[in-house]
Amino acid sequence: MPIELFTSLSNYIESLSIEDVSLERRQVLSQLSTYTETKLSENDTQEIHLNFICTHNSRRSHLAQIWAQTLAAYNKLDRIKAYSGGTEATEVYGQVIATLQKIGFEIIKTGSGANPEYRISFSKERPPIQAFSKRWDDTANPSSGFAAVMTCSHADKNCPFITGADARISITYDDPKEFDDSPIKAEMYEERSRQIATEMKYVFAMVKTIS
Repeated sequence: MPIELFTSLSNYIESLSIEDVSLERRQVLSQLSTYTETKLSENDTQEIHLNFICTHNSRRSHLAQIWAQTLAAYNKLDRIKAYSGGTEATEVYGQVIATLQKIGFEIIKTGSGANPEYRISFSKERPPIQAFSKRWDDTANPSSGFAAVMTCSHADKNCPFITGADARISITYDDPKEFDDSPIKAEMYEERSRQIATEMKYVFAMVKTIS
């Protein structure tokens, strides 16, 4: 049975149209759909680990991890486990948290200091996502047999080898950080989040279709 997402979040996901994904982006995203489908077909019990990697693990990689985990659950792909990391640790940027809360995620801050931890929930039927900034090879992430999904071009260029990854997939996004001092900051973070959500919905809809 499909899980029950929080109502406002479910309504938001229903509003996303995968028809809006361009042909060019579909070709990029097909790498992730194919990887996931291949892993699902190889073993009917093993988890599929996806590690979304960006330079600072503060914005795009967290949005990608959270939306991937949510949309996988939405499509009843329960063996998919999403993670995130960076080439260095900083913090989850506050506007990311604010954007996700506005959409309908339930978020609890469980730590303090320069790099606090957050518990991000999309359903009462699944454990919350533990979100904090970390390197891609942190002990919280898988050490082998995972897809390294590069979400920013800087990390993709400057981290040429990801130890333990059995696939490297480049799905890069423009950085909303460019608008941090702009009056349209919140709007641009929401736009980037919506793009990532729509594309993750597309990725897992394609897996669902061919599985």
